[in-house]
Amino acid sequence: MMPSLELMIETPEMTEPEHFALSSDLISELLTGMRLRGVQYRRVQTGPTFGFAFDDMPGHAYFHFLAVGNALLRTRDGAHYELSAGSTVLLPQGVAHELLSGPHVPAQPIDHHQAAPLGESVSGVDTCPSTHTTPSAVLFYGCMAFDLGGMHALGKLMPDVMTADTGGQRYPGLLPILESIKGEICAGRIGYAGILARLAEVAAAMIVRGWIECGCENAAGLVAALRDPRLARAILALHRQPGREWTVAELAAQSHVSRSVFAQRFQATIGVPPLRYATELRMRLASQLLSSEKLSIETVAQRLGYTSQAAFSRAFKRINGQPPGASRQVPSERS
Repeated sequence: MMPSLELMIETPEMTEPEHFALSSDLISELLTGMRLRGVQYRRVQTGPTFGFAFDDMPGHAYFHFLAVGNALLRTRDGAHYELSAGSTVLLPQGVAHELLSGPHVPAQPIDHHQAAPLGESVSGVDTCPSTHTTPSAVLFYGCMAFDLGGMHALGKLMPDVMTADTGGQRYPGLLPILESIKGEICAGRIGYAGILARLAEVAAAMIVRGWIECGCENAAGLVAALRDPRLARAILALHRQPGREWTVAELAAQSHVSRSVFAQRFQATIGVPPLRYATELRMRLASQLLSSEKLSIETVAQRLGYTSQAAFSRAFKRINGQPPGASRQVPSERS
């Protein structure tokens, strides 16, 4: 049972575990709204020399897991990362990059390589020369539609490349997932393609969670709010009751501070006024409900506290730049 917020009123003597408990509630609430939906997955087998180029994909994340061999990951700005068997990388901004066997190997777009269907949304690319009995490198990658939901404000803070150190404390539980991915890649059992896709989504979500729990390597905006128990209480209330017509005074009461102190602190930390944040949160949730849950515009408007569908549509267009009906259109998937 979730502890009552009234038991976690901040005092000067508040201990670190109490801070962590409150932040954990907020982190859990934020992660609940995150969606990772695979658009494309591929298992790639190569010889000793290879070079693959991946396009910019705004609004998407790339996930790479190197099961066998070594590789060099290089981004457009020249940053490079050496990968070995077991390495896992998440590129949450969907930036263009290359996977190479060496720094001087030319790269071809991954889509230029013939892919054989292995299962739903999963295909295989084999560039290993026939003269090699076993591939020199085997990797699995996914290109995922990356919807942060309530964590939208964190998206801009995420680095272009997130590497997962499974030997550290940031990603407990990730190693067994990666071992399962490797096992499915190597065994090739019935239905393995679909299992690989689901495992990749779980692994990517765990990497994002580890990054958030460890402070996001940045103390700006929503990250600072996660560390501030007073602001965290108000944000947690907003995420739990997004359809409520909150006032600044009510949110300040959640935080146990005065209205003026709360409004100033929220604006200074998050970068937007409290009610603007509440409206943007509603509209991000509305986009998710319309596109992913396929709910009607009327139902979404009612669920988010709007008595008028017209008022909801105006707010949606003001925040998202398009009418709610546009969110119901499913974007075309890459093959």
